[in-house]
Amino acid sequence: MSKNGEATRQRILDAAETLVLQHSLAGTSIDMVLAQAGITKGAFFYHFKSKSALAEALVERYLAQETLMLQELVQRAERLSRDPLQQVLIFLGLFQEVLEQADTQAGCLVASYVYQMADLSEEIRAIAAQGFADWRQDLSQRFETIMAQYPPRYPVTATDLANGFLVVVEGSLVLLRILQEAQHPSQQLTHYRNYLELLFLSER
Repeated sequence: MSKNGEATRQRILDAAETLVLQHSLAGTSIDMVLAQAGITKGAFFYHFKSKSALAEALVERYLAQETLMLQELVQRAERLSRDPLQQVLIFLGLFQEVLEQADTQAGCLVASYVYQMADLSEEIRAIAAQGFADWRQDLSQRFETIMAQYPPRYPVTATDLANGFLVVVEGSLVLLRILQEAQHPSQQLTHYRNYLELLFLSER
């Protein structure tokens, strides 16, 4: 694809992501995307054969961007400490900074899809599920390493803790959207980090 062609494709995706986060996938029409991106219908269908194809590309790009961001934060945490628990705690602090600086009012694209899952293709559900499964597996492995060095004070599994991170992040974004209270993502990450410190470090 030419440079101009890729730029047009990304402009379509940018426009669609903005609209989907504002109006949901069901509430976003192709005509709305055309107007937002400033392109013709022919240009749209050159890049995406259908709205469903656009939805798949959106979630793939979103998950890839989020994965890259998380990987970069993990690498920064690993450079700052060799201790596995401290690495996770530093990662959470860095992620909290990202959320505080980002425009989180729109919420999570994947979460916005979930409420329409019955109307989405199996391909889209599978893409989203794989993205979350990959994040959970990586976190679970890190918690297993931590638990070998820092036995937890209460019964818990590495998968439980990994799921907890995902629930805290996604759930706080839902609260933000519903209550229009911007503090929830950062606040809930602070609580989650405190929980880990109490679980692994208290009375040592």
